[in-house]
Amino acid sequence: MIITSALPTDLSSCGRIVRWCLAAVLVLAGTAVSPPDATAQVQATARPDATPPWTKGILPISPESYYHAIECGTLGGDDPPCVFWDTGLCQNDDFTLAAHSAYKQVAYEVWVAVQRGQPAPQPDFQAARRTRVTISATPVAGAGNPLTDLVLIRGGEPVLSVDRTVREGIGRATFDYAAWAPTAAVTIEMVGEARTISCVIEPAVLQQYR
Repeated sequence: MIITSALPTDLSSCGRIVRWCLAAVLVLAGTAVSPPDATAQVQATARPDATPPWTKGILPISPESYYHAIECGTLGGDDPPCVFWDTGLCQNDDFTLAAHSAYKQVAYEVWVAVQRGQPAPQPDFQAARRTRVTISATPVAGAGNPLTDLVLIRGGEPVLSVDRTVREGIGRATFDYAAWAPTAAVTIEMVGEARTISCVIEPAVLQQYR
């Protein structure tokens, strides 16, 4: 009688232990397969004290922006914010961004001449008109997150690039000017092997880019 009554109790205890172990294994397994947050978000800013001021955003070159860019280039200095307006663009630990536009092309050519003590040139207006907006992304040394794609998003949708290359962890993409109109925020996504850096550029900041 004693043996008969003890047997169900032992089996019941074993059953509870087995169920507890299975539950613990499932919890641990779920924790192991849940991926960490693979996206980091940063907010773009504009360089302060850029002279002459500009609030019309990145536009195709026009007579107004052409002479404005020439004036910018003649100001000189080692790092004029009006020329190198993209310094620190979407600053993050994984990638360094650089931008090229028609305005920057004109201003830079003038700035180089002035730095050499030469008269300010009048850059080729037609060449500037053919220049579109190019964004390049270079991995920060030691970041360990090679680039796999560079995407511009506007209105929740990827913007079709005119040209795009991603090679050996470095990428560049060229877009038409309409993609940068300062009427809505845009997002630059730097997609890396380890994680994606998502950079939001608000309209108020886009207005100051050139």
